[in-house]
Amino acid sequence: MTCSRAVSDPGSGIGAVEFRVARPVGATPSGRQREVIGGLLRCYPVSFLVLAPYALLILPMAVLNHNPRTGFIMVLVGLALLGSVSVETACLFLGRPDPQWRRGMRGATARYPRIYPVARLVVLISIAAELSGAYLGEGNLVAQIAGETSDTPMVAVTKLFSGWAALGFALLVASHLGGHLSKAKLYGWLGALVGTKAVVTVLTALTAPLIAFVFFAVTAGVVCGVFRLRYLVIGTLMLVLLWPAMFDYRNGIREDQGVRVDDAVTATDRMRLDRQLTVVADTEVPVDLGQPEGLDYLRYGLVPRILDQGRPALMTGQQINRYLGGSRTSASNFLLLGNIWFFDGAVGVVVVHAFWAGFAALLLRWRGRPGPARLSLVCLVFSDALLWSGTYPDSMIGFLQHAVSAMAVFILLWLTGTFPARVPARPARGAVSG
Repeated sequence: MTCSRAVSDPGSGIGAVEFRVARPVGATPSGRQREVIGGLLRCYPVSFLVLAPYALLILPMAVLNHNPRTGFIMVLVGLALLGSVSVETACLFLGRPDPQWRRGMRGATARYPRIYPVARLVVLISIAAELSGAYLGEGNLVAQIAGETSDTPMVAVTKLFSGWAALGFALLVASHLGGHLSKAKLYGWLGALVGTKAVVTVLTALTAPLIAFVFFAVTAGVVCGVFRLRYLVIGTLMLVLLWPAMFDYRNGIREDQGVRVDDAVTATDRMRLDRQLTVVADTEVPVDLGQPEGLDYLRYGLVPRILDQGRPALMTGQQINRYLGGSRTSASNFLLLGNIWFFDGAVGVVVVHAFWAGFAALLLRWRGRPGPARLSLVCLVFSDALLWSGTYPDSMIGFLQHAVSAMAVFILLWLTGTFPARVPARPARGAVSG
C-alpha cells in the first residue's frame, strides 16, 4: 500500500518549492490523468488561452475553407506562443503551481470564511448592473448605429461594475475550491451569469458578449480545475451546431428593432473568424490611428469617468472600421492577435504575450497558491487582456479599469477575513526547553 506525501526541497531558489507526489491510494488512471493535465495547464495558462480558440475553431475553419492566408494565422499564433511559452517555461525554474491544487486552494481560502457571501453579493450586483445598463440603452445596437450614447448618471454607475461578471466567476470558483460552495450551487450561479448575458443579448441585439463570456468561463474553469478539458471541446462543437439558429434569432431581434440586416451575410460567413483575422495580412504595420498609448492607459484605466468626464470615449474599433472604409457608427477589429500585429507589429505580439504570461505566473505562484484576490486578477487577465476576440489596446485598459473596480471587493474580503494566528518561533536545534 502506498500513501501520498509531499516533500519540500529547501533549496536556495526564490520561492522554489519542489514536490514529489506519490500516487494516492485508490487513485484511478483517469484521476491521475486529470491531475497531470491540470498541472500542465496551470504551468502554461496563457499559452493554453492563446491556443484554444485557434486549435478548436479558427484554424480548422481556415483549413476547411482553403484560406490562402492560413500561413499568416499560424505565424501570428506562433509569435504569441513564442512570447508566452518562453516566459512560462522560465518561470518553472522559480517555482511550480501546487500539485495538490484543491487542497492548496482550501488552505489559501481558509482565512476568508465569508468568501461565498461576498461572491454571491458580487454576482447579484453584476446581474443588476448588466440588466439595468442594457435596459437603459447601454451597448444597444440601435443606439450605436444612430451614433447616440446614453450619458445618464445611472448608466455611468452601471459601467463601474462592467467587469464584475468575471470577478464574480472567480470568487465563485475560489469558494468552490475552498470548500464553501457545492458544485451544484456553483453551476447554478454560473448559469445565472450566462442567463443574464443571454437576456442582455435580447435587449442589445449583440451576441458577442455572450459568446465571449462563455468562452472565458469555460477556459478559466479548465485552468482552475472546476471543468474538464473535454467541456471546452464539447462547448465549441455545440456553438458550431447552434450558431445558425442563434444567428437567425439575433437577426430577427435586429429587424424587430428597425435595423436593416444584410441577407447576403450568412451564419457561415460570420463564423469565418479566419477571414476577419487575415484582413490585416497585407497591411504595412505598425499603423497609427491615434489609438491609446503611454499615459492614456493610466488616464483611462485608473481614473473613473465620473472623475474625468471631459475625456473622449475609446473609439479604437470605430477607427479601425473607418480605416477599412466603413462608417464611424460601426466597429471592427482583427481579433486580439490581428490587432496587436496591426498596431505594434510582430515584436508587439511577442512582447504583449510574454508580459501577460509573466504576470499570470506571478499571480498563480508567488508565495504559494493564490488566494481569492490573485485568482480574481488572473480571471480578469483572461476575460479582458487576453480574450481572443478583444479589441486591443482597449482590452488592456479594460483590465486596468476592472482591476481598480475590484479593489472594493478585495477590501471587503480583507475586512471579513480572519488573520492567521502567530506561530511561535521554533526552538533552535539542541536547545532545552524547561
